[in-house]
Amino acid sequence: MRVLVVDDEPQIVRALSINLRARKYEVTAASSGAEALILAARHPPDVVLLDLGLPDMDGADVIEGLRGWTSAPIIVLSGRTGGADKVTALDAGADDYVTKPFGMDELMARMRAVVRRVTTDSVGNQSAVRIGSRTIDLAAHLVTDSDGAEVRLTKTEWQLLERLVRNPGKLVTQRQLLTEVWGPAYGEESGYLRFHFGQLRRKLEENPARPRHLVTEPGLGYRFAE
Repeated sequence: MRVLVVDDEPQIVRALSINLRARKYEVTAASSGAEALILAARHPPDVVLLDLGLPDMDGADVIEGLRGWTSAPIIVLSGRTGGADKVTALDAGADDYVTKPFGMDELMARMRAVVRRVTTDSVGNQSAVRIGSRTIDLAAHLVTDSDGAEVRLTKTEWQLLERLVRNPGKLVTQRQLLTEVWGPAYGEESGYLRFHFGQLRRKLEENPARPRHLVTEPGLGYRFAE
């Protein structure tokens, strides 16, 4: 598996390269956005680890450039801790965001998670997904309990649920959900999401107070954990 590391800090590139190669990953590295786009085109990566603060362009522009032709998972590694930076990167097409400094074990776990998502084709070709004892039939737009009884969802609840389960492990931003379900004028109405995800958890989670599958990333969005 080929990993493209994009960072202008040599010590970080060296540390990542050593750890990744020790785990049998093939590594290519770039110190600028332009170099990253060229290397990615020449040697398509399976995963991209990308710093936002590059010397020639913003990392979000690199993400948009990559997303024009590849669906390879992109994990942002950045010292920027502001919520706006995270949302911008995720909206541009990043799959996850890890704040520096980070632990290598955590990074490896996040890499495995995003790779699993792509390997399973984002559930796009699967007809059914499980949440505990409940089954989500994506083709039939139907949720059933273990005894076959239908779990009734509103149209809005279904739209939100479907967007998460078709992207397992991927963080779907609040703005993306609000814009796609309610429209561009509702991009900041995060209260709508809190209400409807509260309803979904009561209907689908074994313990709604401690959800295992419909996970909130505070200030950013929501994630479906299988």
